[in-house]
Amino acid sequence: MEHTWLSRLKYGEAWELQKKLVKEIDRQDREDTLLLLEHSPTYTIGTDRHPEHLLYGSEELARRGIEVFEIDRGGDITYHGPGQLVGYPLLYLEADGLDLHKYLRNLEESIIKLLAEYGIQGGRKPEYTGVWVGDRKVAAIGVKFNKARTRRGFITSHGFAFNVKKNVEADGFSGIVPCGIAEYGITSLEALTGAELGVAEIGRRILPHFAEVFDYPILTESSFLGSSAG
Repeated sequence: MEHTWLSRLKYGEAWELQKKLVKEIDRQDREDTLLLLEHSPTYTIGTDRHPEHLLYGSEELARRGIEVFEIDRGGDITYHGPGQLVGYPLLYLEADGLDLHKYLRNLEESIIKLLAEYGIQGGRKPEYTGVWVGDRKVAAIGVKFNKARTRRGFITSHGFAFNVKKNVEADGFSGIVPCGIAEYGITSLEALTGAELGVAEIGRRILPHFAEVFDYPILTESSFLGSSAG
């Protein structure tokens, strides 16, 4: 499996890159790949669409420089922006014995294990996808399972958004009802630890947990697009 750190990338560019790599993985021209990056300020609205959960009008969105995309992952509306680690696992899942819910739980488990490094007990809420610390969400998850054309199975796209820096909470989540959940709040790794943390460093730290949970013995650094995982 390959991984790469793409630094900061506009959402539309990352979405097109995912589509391209999904096709390559389907053709077996590329290994399974984990993209790690930050986005410019963006709201994404999944297939469970509720326009009323976007609280800003067009003028306020323009003033704040926030783009809006209606996309093909599951779920409602969420925010992506600087200070947040976004992970897009592009993985081939064989049809035999496929458990889509287990895939979501595995994404959550990778983040729960990362939180444990910092002495934080992350958990789940049975009615919602994502990772929670108490009644505050620290990571959102929304995925798509793309039906493979050349073999029996699916290739995953989209993934998780893990709030690292404290600014994420005020910068973007104030303009939405995150994932349509009004009764609970948002938090970040910095707010939970009281430490100043870098998004790229947290990206490095999640790699061994991801490899363990998804049973990849080797994660190979990829340098496509001129990026590095350093």
